[in-house]
Amino acid sequence: MPARLTGFAAAVAALLHPPGAVAHHSFAAVFDADDPVQLTGAVTAVEWLNPHVWFFVDVENEDGTIEDWAFEMGSPNRLMRSGWNERSMALGEVVTVTASRARDGSRKAAVVTVKLATGQELFGAQDSSN
Repeated sequence: MPARLTGFAAAVAALLHPPGAVAHHSFAAVFDADDPVQLTGAVTAVEWLNPHVWFFVDVENEDGTIEDWAFEMGSPNRLMRSGWNERSMALGEVVTVTASRARDGSRKAAVVTVKLATGQELFGAQDSSN
C-alpha cells in the first residue's frame, strides 16, 4: 500500500509542476529592453518548440571573426498569429534582427523584429510585459 501511495503522490506532483512551467522565465529577468542590438547574419538553425521559438545566426564581426548568436521569440502559436510559420526562415538565409540583449552579456537576445532576405519584416511576438 505505501508504494501505491508514493506513486500516486509522485504523479500528482508531476502534474502540478510540469517541466515547461519550471523552465519559463520573465522577460525582464533575462533580457534588457534598454540594451538593443541590431545584427545581420546567416541563419544556422531554427528550433520551433514550446515554450519559445529559438533561432541561431552566424554574425560576422568587422575583423572577420564569426559569432554565433541565439535569438528567442514568442511561442509557436503566438508567432503563427503574427504571420510566422516553420518555413518563414530558411537555413543559410541572411536576416537582420533587432532585439533586446541578454542581461548576462552573452550572445543571446529577445527578438523585436526580424527582416527576412525578401524584405519582409516580422515581429518576434515576445511578451516583454512580464
